[in-house]
Amino acid sequence: MGYPRSQLIDPTVSGTYHCVSRCVRRAFLCGDDALSGRNFDHRKQWIEDRLLFLAEVFSASVLAYAVMSNHVHVVVHMAPEAVDRWSDTEVAERWVRLCPVKVGGDIDPELCRRKAAALAGNEERIRELRLRLGSLSWFMRCLAEWIAREANQEDGCTGRFWEGRYKCQVLLDDQAVLACMTYVDLNPVRAGVAADLRSSHHTSIQRKLQTQSADAIDQPIAAVAGPTMAGFLPISGREYIELVDWAGRQLRPDKRGAISELAPPALRRFGDESKWLGQVRGIEHRYWRAVGTVDVLLQTAKAIGQRWLKGGRMPVVD
Repeated sequence: MGYPRSQLIDPTVSGTYHCVSRCVRRAFLCGDDALSGRNFDHRKQWIEDRLLFLAEVFSASVLAYAVMSNHVHVVVHMAPEAVDRWSDTEVAERWVRLCPVKVGGDIDPELCRRKAAALAGNEERIRELRLRLGSLSWFMRCLAEWIAREANQEDGCTGRFWEGRYKCQVLLDDQAVLACMTYVDLNPVRAGVAADLRSSHHTSIQRKLQTQSADAIDQPIAAVAGPTMAGFLPISGREYIELVDWAGRQLRPDKRGAISELAPPALRRFGDESKWLGQVRGIEHRYWRAVGTVDVLLQTAKAIGQRWLKGGRMPVVD
């Protein structure tokens, strides 16, 4: 039985979400197509670039992502309240960046300026665009539709490219956010397509390793793209990387031994080590619509009129 996302997601309130979009075709979204012999790895860069671009346009902070061969993971924080502080002109200009006016396939700057000016003077339209620019659904739609058009054009075909509905989990507390970010950043390592974090191409962890300076990495952890949200978790960038590396070795026994098996000290700020690792392991199969501690899940279930949410059952004691 399906449930409306509105049960757990209030589009007017900030929240952090784990979203997964999967390709429906027999051919991979990216990687090698065994039937045609073609390689589509360049599409991973399309998706990564599009994510970073959307974070500049929407009121969205991308916290983690991983572009895999037939699906995409994104951990994103949406802040719809921030859109209310934007001027009408800023709302219009952001929307025109997303939907520019093109002539002969090229963006026409003058026509874009005219479109932005016309939008800024339309009060009703601006109200609608404010809602869209703070909306998770619109963020994911603008990711999926653009990639689908580009891929369809390259493949010379039409039709559905993604599963009809992206999967979404609400991350209810800091422990859940950290566990989900770790789960996403470890996707290529867990899948066996990358040996370590540095070779995990098209992931947020690789981007952090490649772009952050020595000084910046010791600062409070920040978003990969969009409003930085510096310190959104009580951990530094370096501590996060160490924690993800350690977690990867626990989840891949063949990788153990290269570093100390002792858990990074930063993990103590997030509760029991073994429970947290269990949360990382079970992000997609232990939980469904929301991720959090048992107490938080039970409280959330009660608030929406349910007895429980998957992942929130109390452990059975023999």
